[in-house]
Amino acid sequence: MPDIWWKAAPQDLHRLTDRVSSVYVERSHLDRDENAVVIINKQQTVRLPAAMVAVVLLGPGTRVTHGAMRLLADSGTTVCWVGEQGVRMYAAGLGTSRAAGLLHRQAWLVTRPKERLTVARCMYAKRFPGEDVSNLTMQQLRGREGARVRKIYRAHSDRTGVPWNGRVYKAGDPHAAGDDLNRLLSAANAALYGICHAVIIGLGASPGLGFVHTGTALSFVLDIADLYKAQYTIPLAFDLTKNGLTEERDARLALRDHIARDKLLNHIVDDVRTLLTTHGPNTDDTEANQLWDEHLGTVPGGTNWSTTMPTPHDPTDNHIAIIGPDFTPPTP
Repeated sequence: MPDIWWKAAPQDLHRLTDRVSSVYVERSHLDRDENAVVIINKQQTVRLPAAMVAVVLLGPGTRVTHGAMRLLADSGTTVCWVGEQGVRMYAAGLGTSRAAGLLHRQAWLVTRPKERLTVARCMYAKRFPGEDVSNLTMQQLRGREGARVRKIYRAHSDRTGVPWNGRVYKAGDPHAAGDDLNRLLSAANAALYGICHAVIIGLGASPGLGFVHTGTALSFVLDIADLYKAQYTIPLAFDLTKNGLTEERDARLALRDHIARDKLLNHIVDDVRTLLTTHGPNTDDTEANQLWDEHLGTVPGGTNWSTTMPTPHDPTDNHIAIIGPDFTPPTP
């Protein structure tokens, strides 16, 4: 099989669970210096070993060079372009996975109502330990989840003494609405979404093919993040509010420490794999350059299947390439 320009050698890729969870960059310039990404701003210069980071979140005011992006791609580091404080996801680059087996299985599961309901029940079962949800409908599961979340909020309010008056959230700008506790919840959840997004892309699954959530490009990210909110972001927000730490940055840093302490990346990887591989047909998760055939299933790629070579120019090709001039060094 021919080499692929963006494929890193296996010995150069660090396992997703061995990496630092995330790096958020704002109002800085990213460049490449040998095998490190250099983050530069007016206050400091930071060298980032790209191969040891799961996801780089690029916030407002960031500039990145082609060299830095190529290094991050070769290292299997996911790059996400996000809004301020990581609230919104605009785009994401390649992850560490180069195979499509897990994506095929996810698509198979999500497009079959019976199998999709089975996976959704498994997700809720992780949130309801000791409860039998095997025969509940989605409507019943949603009702039970709503009651459970309200109970969790009340319990942490009683534990910390922080008043809870309900979740206040403004779509598109969650940090602009609600009290300090609500803003901390939004900030912590946004950081959690970024980590889950990085794992999903890194494993080769689709962030948009959700089982409980649907209709957005991050539906599966929301599904996975919901597995951990009761354990991480909700108690964290109440504890920070109790201690007077009410900046969104406090929530991100505290969640980062919790993720490192509990090795949450390992759990997310295991949970995603378990949810997508326990049900449905077995799919080959190795990289293969193949072509689909309605009768044969697949045939080898990288082969000229025509009897004549294609013409060197297709008049219907509307691709446009805009390339600047070569850099000419100044004459002394």
